[in-house]
Amino acid sequence: MQKRFTCIWFRYLLTDWLSIRQPALRTLPVVLVTQDHNREVITNVNAIARGQGIHSGMVLADARAILPGLHVVNHKEGLDARLLTKLAEWSIRFTPVAAIAEPDCLLLDVSGCTHLWGGDQPYITDINNRFKQFGYEVRTGMADTIGAAWAIAHFGQTSLIIKTGCQLNALLPMPPAALRLDNHLLEQMQKLGLQQVDQFVNMPRTALRRRFGVEFIQRLQQALGQEEETLEPVHPVRPFYEHLPCLEPVSSCTGIEIALQQLLGGLCKRLQQEQKGLRTALFKGYRVDGKIETIEIGTSRPSFNQHHLFKLFEPKIAGIEPALGIELFTLEAPKTEPAIPLQEKLWEGACALHDIALAELVDRIENKIGSHRIQRYLPDEHHWPERSFKTALSLQEAPAIVWNTHRPRPVHLLPEPEKIDVTAPVPDYPPLLFRYKGKLHTIKKADGPERIEREWWIEEGQHRDYYMVEDEEGQRYWLFRLGHYEDQEYQWFIHGFFA
Repeated sequence: MQKRFTCIWFRYLLTDWLSIRQPALRTLPVVLVTQDHNREVITNVNAIARGQGIHSGMVLADARAILPGLHVVNHKEGLDARLLTKLAEWSIRFTPVAAIAEPDCLLLDVSGCTHLWGGDQPYITDINNRFKQFGYEVRTGMADTIGAAWAIAHFGQTSLIIKTGCQLNALLPMPPAALRLDNHLLEQMQKLGLQQVDQFVNMPRTALRRRFGVEFIQRLQQALGQEEETLEPVHPVRPFYEHLPCLEPVSSCTGIEIALQQLLGGLCKRLQQEQKGLRTALFKGYRVDGKIETIEIGTSRPSFNQHHLFKLFEPKIAGIEPALGIELFTLEAPKTEPAIPLQEKLWEGACALHDIALAELVDRIENKIGSHRIQRYLPDEHHWPERSFKTALSLQEAPAIVWNTHRPRPVHLLPEPEKIDVTAPVPDYPPLLFRYKGKLHTIKKADGPERIEREWWIEEGQHRDYYMVEDEEGQRYWLFRLGHYEDQEYQWFIHGFFA
């Protein structure tokens, strides 16, 4: 695919932003100033001030001598970068790859995007109209390279769209500043009488490198497409990402479902081709008013089943508030895992944890009641009961050891043992009575003790003597005595309940 880039140049970025916040400033000459060696220097001007001969870099006192009615605003450090970042995030509706170029430009990788608007010209027109509605004056250029797009946006005289492969001819009549050169290089070229690109573009590269340095050659070759230049997007593009611009804003639930189905179809097809499945997915709707509506799902095992994934999203679609309408939908799978089909026996289907139907059932339940509500546990390499198990990360995680089944363990184990009052003969006979939460239990049957020593390599402390007991109502409990009976500070605890 042929690479295409767009540069959006905000000619009066900060002053336009001020006018949007304070409409009364639109009719006044406005400048932003900053302190520089005990004097105030102008950093930004609006169109009215520029028309009166005021420009960036001028000392404020000199500017006021020319135009006494200047409206002065202090320039907050970092404001332009923060504003550009927000504008780049909003511009994701035009392309997934949006980057900033300080102090006043956005750079978009629009490869394969413009056909969704009907071509390059409608695409550029839509961008310009959107920012004009917001109150920004912009110039937008498009070309095969980042450098050429930047140049045409700043210095283009006729068409702001350079056809594929024509960036050299478009750059020839432009000044050297179109190559994004530093001021000291521009001063050197001015002294040598190099006023246009066509005066030096055909000179030997070795001679230009000796005269102007490596940076000059790099910028020239980047603009011509002879050296690759990459963007640093404000939001890195995930490998599995789909987006769907809308010709008209969508505000109905049915329209949102159709958009989701279309995005899922493309994403699941790519996942299947690469033998991957998603574990988490984000569906976003970019509203006309600039707000973003987001819903998220998760799966217990990698999945590229479009029907199943749509069923997970479906209950959450009602929570999307389209307001005036949604003009862009995106679907992203930030977490994916290999999804290679398991080999099955000829006469038997997948069962238990390998059954896909079970995993999909778990997904539907988790998306309704919360993923933290369902847990799977695996044995852990500890003797201490509280540490003898761990939470599995997925349905596919295999246990490192087998469950300890030589002695019975309660179905319900308390997170922390709770103290109880116990009556028991000495020294190691089972309890006769115990009181738990105000209720007295008379023990009819008991088995024990089972001594479990504390794991000394983790912590110090006394051992436990466990008893499995049954009361007069047939309920069974897991009790233990902490320490020897001869110890003056021994205590009894309840730790679990049997079914």
